[in-house]
Amino acid sequence: MKNNHLARRIGCHVSIAGGVWNAPKQARKFGCEVFQMFSRSPQGGHPPPLNQTTLSKFFGALEEYGFNTGDYVIHCPYFINLASGNPITIKNSIRIIRDELNRASLLKAQYVMAHMGSAKEVGKGKGVKLVSDAITQILKGYKGKTQFLIEISAGSGDVIGDTFEEVALILKKIKVDKGTLPPCVCFDTQHAFGSGYDLRTPKAVHKTFKDFDLKIGINKLKMAHCNDSKVELGSHKDRHEHIGNGRIGLKGFKALLNEPLLKHINWYAETEHDKVVEDIKLLKKLRG
Repeated sequence: MKNNHLARRIGCHVSIAGGVWNAPKQARKFGCEVFQMFSRSPQGGHPPPLNQTTLSKFFGALEEYGFNTGDYVIHCPYFINLASGNPITIKNSIRIIRDELNRASLLKAQYVMAHMGSAKEVGKGKGVKLVSDAITQILKGYKGKTQFLIEISAGSGDVIGDTFEEVALILKKIKVDKGTLPPCVCFDTQHAFGSGYDLRTPKAVHKTFKDFDLKIGINKLKMAHCNDSKVELGSHKDRHEHIGNGRIGLKGFKALLNEPLLKHINWYAETEHDKVVEDIKLLKKLRG
């Protein structure tokens, strides 16, 4: 299998029910060019072991269904909180993310992304420091090939990572060993829209990503979740909608998929599976 990271490819989040080796088959069924998956249950519990048998079955399935190593990314479990007021929660979150990076390296995934969590108990200022300190600890001594990404949030309550300035500050505070891949960013169209970044027109999209480039650096943007929004601009709510059925709209997604500043990234829908095949077909059409 060749390692082929062509950009502007489109896919979605797929299930690993029955084993991670089932993900490539589902991705092919949905029409994915790339795909996202969990490596374990997002709700908790012990992760299934990635022994040689499991890895062989996974890489065999990749080949069978026409994917290359690196054509997929891994999402961390949802219960992660690096900004918690409880040190045990932070400690467990650090352990789980580092474990996910190690698992993703075995699976040869390109990226692992995570939500940073809520600073409700400590406030945003301390939350940013807790997150940056935690990521520094996660990456200490890490020599894997999978890169860690901070996912942009919708900013509901005191969730960390809803502004470009906040993400930039976190990245600036993280200390990384020589030889370790530095953390970068996973964009999410719905989260960013919920946070107040307009994505509805070509002009608005270009302005948003010029701002991203100024505050964070477009070279740090590695991938994007591609979701329409059930809620209005700046609502600070995380509510995904099928492509074209939400507040961003088809004009916005056409602009996103054809924005010159974004020509280097792939797109992953996280919409419900009832219409995700239609979402993928539509995104491919809008890409031109």
